[in-house]
Amino acid sequence: MERWILDGNTPARRVFVMAHGAGAPMDAPFMNEVAGAIAGRDLAVVRFEFPYMATRRREGSRRPPDRMPALEAAYLEVLDGLRARGVLNPRTRRPQLSIGGKSMGGRVASHLADAVGADALVCLGYPFHPPGKPDRRRTAHLEDLQTPTLIVQGTRDPFGRPDEVESYALSPRIAVHWIEDGDHSFKPRMSSGRTEADTRVDAAGAIRRFLDALA
Repeated sequence: MERWILDGNTPARRVFVMAHGAGAPMDAPFMNEVAGAIAGRDLAVVRFEFPYMATRRREGSRRPPDRMPALEAAYLEVLDGLRARGVLNPRTRRPQLSIGGKSMGGRVASHLADAVGADALVCLGYPFHPPGKPDRRRTAHLEDLQTPTLIVQGTRDPFGRPDEVESYALSPRIAVHWIEDGDHSFKPRMSSGRTEADTRVDAAGAIRRFLDALA
């Protein structure tokens, strides 16, 4: 399998680079469904794997994620590779570039968005804090973030629930779209009357509207 998966066509007027979460690869069902729902004629979605996950795939190991500096370096390497391959081609009109990802992938992108000049940042299930440890916030860099940002978050997400997130001093450039009754992967309870398909369509729709408004 290639290190990248492309949904949609290139060259495209807009490109969204979407990284996976800590425990599942770039072709996990969540990633497949959300990427497929977002991609369209004018919007290409590029998924990639961090090196530790590629090693897991190759060796069948349960290697943990690398530390943040290594993850950031890997994300930057992917952006450089996309430029080299013409997906983000500076010789033509530069496409709108959005970066982000699922959980850890979105967190990594959030550390890079301002520095790389991204047009937008999209985080799906941002890990505001480890489950059960609300005092260990991962929000300091989000307070002065300048990149237009959408965080899509389930209302039952143990990494950050509405009452917690609404108390944070987040940058005014950040908008949060809440997935009603969704967990960290937007899965609802059966009693909610919603399905995973419903919530993922909800998430994809919110992302498309956000990106469309920036076009």
